[in-house]
Amino acid sequence: MIRTGTKADLPAIYDLIMELAIYEKAPEEVENSIERMEEDGFGEKPVFEFFVAEENGEVVGTAIYYYRYSTWKGKAIYLEDLVVKEEQRGKGYGKLLLDAIVHKAKAENCKQVRWQVLDWNEPAIGFYKSLGATIDEEWFNCTLDADQIANY
Repeated sequence: MIRTGTKADLPAIYDLIMELAIYEKAPEEVENSIERMEEDGFGEKPVFEFFVAEENGEVVGTAIYYYRYSTWKGKAIYLEDLVVKEEQRGKGYGKLLLDAIVHKAKAENCKQVRWQVLDWNEPAIGFYKSLGATIDEEWFNCTLDADQIANY
């Protein structure tokens, strides 16, 4: 079952984020917390939304997204993370979660859905290509982290 995420789902979502960070060999880079996610997702000015995949009442996957704006295309959805528990992969949950994102984009008249994938994550790249996604090799990511922002 795929449904809209709720505040009660955040502990399970945080666990999925940590599982992803471990998979990406960067768990020490996670600075977020359940409390911060409560504020950022359910506070006065929510900045993200999410879907969950559930099996027998247990959250087994998530798609975390937010709205962005493309000056060339217009309103868009940015898929921040698509995570399915390792033992639940291959059952179609990733496809169902991505389907939910695309249906949301259509309902909201978005002109794009964008996301990133690490260049070494061959299973994910293959999955996205099988769905017809374009893998862009032209653009580089640019980031200012919290320390860089403070010292800017």
